[in-house]
Amino acid sequence: MLVLDVKTLNLLSNRCWFFSRPALLAAALVLACNALAQSRTRTELTFPDLPGWVTLRADFHSHTVFSDGSVWPGVRVEEAWRTGLDVIAVTDHIEYTPHKADLPVNYQRPWEIARASAEPLGLIAVRGAEITRGEPPGHLVALFLTNVTALDQKDNRVATRNAAEQGGFLFWAHPGWKQPDRKSVWYAEQGEFLSNGWLHGIEIVNGDAYDPIAHQWCLDKNLTLVGNSDIHDPIAFEYPGPPGDIRPVTLVFARARTAEAVREALFQRRTAVFSRGQLYGEARFLEPLFHGSIEIVNPEIRLRGNGRALVQIRNRAPLDFDLRLNPKLPEVDVDGKALLVSGKVSLVQVRCVSDRVSGEQEILLPCKVLNLHVAPNKALNTALRLKVKFESRN
Repeated sequence: MLVLDVKTLNLLSNRCWFFSRPALLAAALVLACNALAQSRTRTELTFPDLPGWVTLRADFHSHTVFSDGSVWPGVRVEEAWRTGLDVIAVTDHIEYTPHKADLPVNYQRPWEIARASAEPLGLIAVRGAEITRGEPPGHLVALFLTNVTALDQKDNRVATRNAAEQGGFLFWAHPGWKQPDRKSVWYAEQGEFLSNGWLHGIEIVNGDAYDPIAHQWCLDKNLTLVGNSDIHDPIAFEYPGPPGDIRPVTLVFARARTAEAVREALFQRRTAVFSRGQLYGEARFLEPLFHGSIEIVNPEIRLRGNGRALVQIRNRAPLDFDLRLNPKLPEVDVDGKALLVSGKVSLVQVRCVSDRVSGEQEILLPCKVLNLHVAPNKALNTALRLKVKFESRN
């Protein structure tokens, strides 16, 4: 990749007097993009569709050079495509634009650039912004706006109301980040916003940080779970991707692959959050996600007398599943722990506990998936379904 530092750019500007500095910068960006284009590949995040819904992978909180980010909106889109996303929202700050000496303040422009880059890649670019105020009330991210400029208001309540009146979906971003102990505090302003219909979700994951208090608030107050990168630098600086870190993702269970379907799903709370090998969400979504991600390669097994059999389980998801199985059932016994490794086939050993059992039976192996969280400190309970043919020793 071509890299031009400030010193080199100044030198070129002085010697090539017939080119302006912006023109040289644009040329450097074109050359850099051409170099990137030679190795453009996408890493798929293989979460299954759920019955009746399309599973879309989204990041609803990111920044560009139009506020305090360090990349162009089109680069944000390219990063989103490369890292397996279907939806990306550029949510630059309204009140904080440190690059305004180099770029004009134009609240509409980031989304216009992002949309033009997203269309040929088949991505959905969401128009949004971050209302950036002190504590309280903290930062609110507004999505699906029609007029970002209307949020540029001195009165925070006016800015928030204007976002909501556009049909915007508003979520409270990183609620605990300003607290000394990172323990989130529910402000009176949040209660007011909620009662006014101006608050629809909370960011339970921001970057690498999971907030269990915010998670519980979402459950108690019927708010939508979201988890995002809040990325400012190039995404690879913080999330190199598989087999290393993967950016946090909001999984959206939408009726179709459209911006309006994403918006509708957010308002209907049809989301889950994927972050650092963990999934957070309601059981009605996590259970079909789990079972849609795995395949029992040999669902029909044979057990003879007190013999043993090996169940092979394929995991297509981009995370391991950490299982705790019920080790004692009337018919069979299994190991208490099993790790279904991402992208591989794992083995679970099943033992017959009685030589008096015979014939074919369907066995449900109760299990708890420790890294699928239906609430703070509460794992998903489900079961593995097997068909077992018990044979006598003779």
